[in-house]
Amino acid sequence: MVIRTDQTPTEAQLSVISEQLGRQPRGLEAVAATDSHGRPLVLRMAPIVDDAPFPTLYWLSCERLKVVLSRLEASGVIKQLEARLQTDPEWLASYHASHADYVRQRWEFMSDEQRETVERRGFSRLMRERGVGGIANWDQVRCLHTQYAHHLCGDNAIGRWLDAEYGVAADIP
Repeated sequence: MVIRTDQTPTEAQLSVISEQLGRQPRGLEAVAATDSHGRPLVLRMAPIVDDAPFPTLYWLSCERLKVVLSRLEASGVIKQLEARLQTDPEWLASYHASHADYVRQRWEFMSDEQRETVERRGFSRLMRERGVGGIANWDQVRCLHTQYAHHLCGDNAIGRWLDAEYGVAADIP
């Protein structure tokens, strides 16, 4: 069961996140989604981390989901998805809508100060045009992890497909 939280992480969650990542997180703004036990599944990240644009708004932190999605990537699922995108205009439009939702969310989550910094540093176009996981070409699929993280916090066609075809959500306690 996924619970969308978008809350500042607790000390206990920060400890879990450090275990999940193998280090302290940089640029963490919120825990965007947890499982039914309060363990972080998805982190919401700052738009700029260490003076550079951070490529993803949502970061999948759950070890179990990372393993499942890595196996799917290794089996060639990304090529299968990209082939479908090339032949199915409705699917492509739905995927483009996922990217648009991601861009909208990223911009809306920014504080006025963050937007000002993004604009002053010349990153506005990048933040308004790069889709899920920072991808420039919205006809390609780069990473199932970022797609699924967005799915758990937004509207993502790839994530819906992963749940329908492979039951990925079943791996969430």
